[in-house]
Amino acid sequence: MNIAHSDHERPDPDALLQRINREAEKERKGKLKIFLGMCAGTGKTYEMLKAAHELVNKQIDVVIGYVETHGRRETEALATGLPLIPRKRQEYRGAPLEEMDLDAIIARRPTVVLVDELAHTNAPGSRHTKRYNDVIELLDNGIDVYTALNIQHLESRADTVAQITGTAIRETVPDSIVEMADEVELIDISPEELLKRLAEGKVYTSDRSQAAVQNFFRKGNLTALREMALRLTAERVDQQLRDYMQTEQIAGPWKSGQRLMVAISSNPHSEELIRWARRMSYSMGASWIVVYVETSAALDGASRDQLARNIKLARELGAEVISTSDENIVSALLRVARQHNISQLIIGKSGGRRFLWKKNLLDDLIAHSGGIDIYVVGADTQSARPMRLFSIPETHSGIGQYALAAGIIIAVVTFCAVFLGGVSYHGIAMVLLLTVSAMPLMFSSGPVITAALLSALCWDFFFIPPKYTMWIALLEDRLMLLTYFSVATVTSVLSTRIRAQEKAVRQREDRAIALYGLTKELAAAQTRDEVMRVSIVNVKKYFSADVIAFLSDADGEISPTPHIASTFAIDQKEFSVAAWTYWNEKKAGAGTETLPFAQATYFPLSGPRYPLGVIGVRMDKEIKLSIDQEVFLDNFIRQIASAMEREFLNEMAKESIAVEESQKLYKTLFNSISHELRTPITSIMTAAENLQNEKLAADEMTRRELSGEIHLAAERLNRIAENLLDMTRIESGLIRPNIDWCDIHDVVNTALARLSTELSRHRVEVSIPQTLPLVKLDSGLIEQVLINLLFNASVYTPAGSRITINACIDSNDLEFVVADNGPGFPVASIPLLFEKFYRIPGTKTGGTGLGLSIAKGFIEAHKGTIEAANLSPSGASFTIRIPSIIQQQSDRERTP
Repeated sequence: MNIAHSDHERPDPDALLQRINREAEKERKGKLKIFLGMCAGTGKTYEMLKAAHELVNKQIDVVIGYVETHGRRETEALATGLPLIPRKRQEYRGAPLEEMDLDAIIARRPTVVLVDELAHTNAPGSRHTKRYNDVIELLDNGIDVYTALNIQHLESRADTVAQITGTAIRETVPDSIVEMADEVELIDISPEELLKRLAEGKVYTSDRSQAAVQNFFRKGNLTALREMALRLTAERVDQQLRDYMQTEQIAGPWKSGQRLMVAISSNPHSEELIRWARRMSYSMGASWIVVYVETSAALDGASRDQLARNIKLARELGAEVISTSDENIVSALLRVARQHNISQLIIGKSGGRRFLWKKNLLDDLIAHSGGIDIYVVGADTQSARPMRLFSIPETHSGIGQYALAAGIIIAVVTFCAVFLGGVSYHGIAMVLLLTVSAMPLMFSSGPVITAALLSALCWDFFFIPPKYTMWIALLEDRLMLLTYFSVATVTSVLSTRIRAQEKAVRQREDRAIALYGLTKELAAAQTRDEVMRVSIVNVKKYFSADVIAFLSDADGEISPTPHIASTFAIDQKEFSVAAWTYWNEKKAGAGTETLPFAQATYFPLSGPRYPLGVIGVRMDKEIKLSIDQEVFLDNFIRQIASAMEREFLNEMAKESIAVEESQKLYKTLFNSISHELRTPITSIMTAAENLQNEKLAADEMTRRELSGEIHLAAERLNRIAENLLDMTRIESGLIRPNIDWCDIHDVVNTALARLSTELSRHRVEVSIPQTLPLVKLDSGLIEQVLINLLFNASVYTPAGSRITINACIDSNDLEFVVADNGPGFPVASIPLLFEKFYRIPGTKTGGTGLGLSIAKGFIEAHKGTIEAANLSPSGASFTIRIPSIIQQQSDRERTP
């Protein structure tokens, strides 16, 4: 009995495709196994070495890349029996340092490498700043890695561990490393057993053990760390179970559409928000994004650095980072949340009290969030900023702007006092208000508010009765002063805000236009050189940066010569950064954690088969890109990479067409040449065999006929060889006519003599004036042209046909006409007659199809032309016109 499955039970094709792609990617990369412990001394390195010995017993190639035994005898004994890659030694500030030799391991290419202390920070000058980056490169090279990690070094747990133990964790690894691990083995030990081992000196020396027990290794701390390690392992197992259920299409209550968004700023508290969101997303099995809203308020250096750290942390933890511009933070957050189908929004708790007439950000979010859940994460009370009664925009204007704004007000007040003495103080207020209202066109909100306050004070002191005092007698004047200051302040702030919004809109428009211009120019580029020229010009134009490019060569290697000259020097060390970026297809260089000592930041240009090149961008040290600018630059690089890939695919398509045409040409050539060679060879072999027959050889007549056949066949072979050689000379550009004075009569007579046998069955008529002067030509080439044309006529016209040869001088050009009264050419074949290996369909076999092509090549070498045409009522003709130097008749008569 057939059972119909409902649609929701059928496998999702997209999910299956993603699964296949993930499995293919995993097969290409190495496998990562992490030995996880709650802290030092749990036996992670010991268990990792034991697992390595088990692999060795299975004949698996295992080496030690970096293992730290800390002087423990049992661990040292296990490490002794394994192959070791010597560490790389280097100096830093006069002190010798040892690091894992990454290049030596890759060159050795073991099956499994042991790399201890995953959270270690490499010495300055190393390729990567962190050891986990070294591990990622090993995995990308197809090498399996066994490594060890403590729970406190996990990025999302670092803050919690610091709160529990009171010890700041400075070396961390992103959670994505644990997520990419193929296996995580928990090395669990009870706190009592660990403290016992510590007391016995199996973890640290006796003096260090006592200090450790008093600080980090307290029973409560160890219990909390153990719980965190167990919880992480349980969450990972639960995640693996859900992944398996999704992959195998197992129905269950696990499916959800949860998607988180966390709002960050330049506040250090955002780091805690990001880690909290990462833990929440992992436990919920939800995807998550991080959003930063850029306002018109400028950030100082410290705030920009903190924002960069926050965004870097979010990316390391696997978040998608989105930046948007808006003056209304609540509106921007909710807009992004609705665009990305966010179900939960995470923000930090605002400090301070709330006033009746003042709502904070949380209140606005809750009021307008609709179906989006709001999570509020508590901030450190010491770092929380209290709410102010009045929200005055932050300003970062220089002292010069404040002084200039004050100077303008003083100048206007002076003008009013000197020249507008007859105007009432109410009219003076309008002049001052107009001045303050116009200031936002020049200044930010700080100087404008200062000008508004100063203008109000000046108006009161110099113009409101009683003058030259701050006292205001009339109540309506007091109200008017308060109204004046309020209107001036509100107008200036709103104008400043509108100007900032206009600036943000204009900036977005400029970037859109720039991206459109780049895309348009890249679309018009026809070659890789044009693509790179357009790319570098645009990057220099919009980012004010030095740019350098390295492209791949024909063998797929990166070319050591910069494709575009750069304004900064490139040494071997700098080129090695570009080469690493090229082969690993990852960003490296300045501003990254990989090879940060480089002058420039290098971006890979990836292709379908192998990398296409690398672009290096060196920014001025005083210029720091904002988040929007970094995204903008990444968009530029992606467009450039797409254009390079397009040109690469175009070149591949051209090569495919060329190969296809070459195969067709080879097939035509093979068929034609093989037939043309077989026929004369067969004639020669047959005649030779007959000559070996004594009876036939004794007959003089028979012997002459057989010798004649051999001679004709040999001439045919010689003609084929000459045609092939002539065609090769033409295509290689080696044809150089040997120009000299010659007599056309001699050229024609020689050609007819060489074809006397072939033309014996035709009527040949030559019409050349006896008074035709000498001309400067290559007689050998023209003779070969005539031979090819006459031979073609003899083959494709019936016996008894008439063949005519005419020559004359027309407008200082030598004109040949070779014609016959045969069947002529099919009209469709006339444009194709001079192509290589072309033969008219339906004609009898014979010939290579090169004779007319060679004739055209020889004529064009003389800068002449050759044309074919049909004659009426029947026949065909070839007309040759050659520009030539003609000897005058009087000179010819004196020529011996």
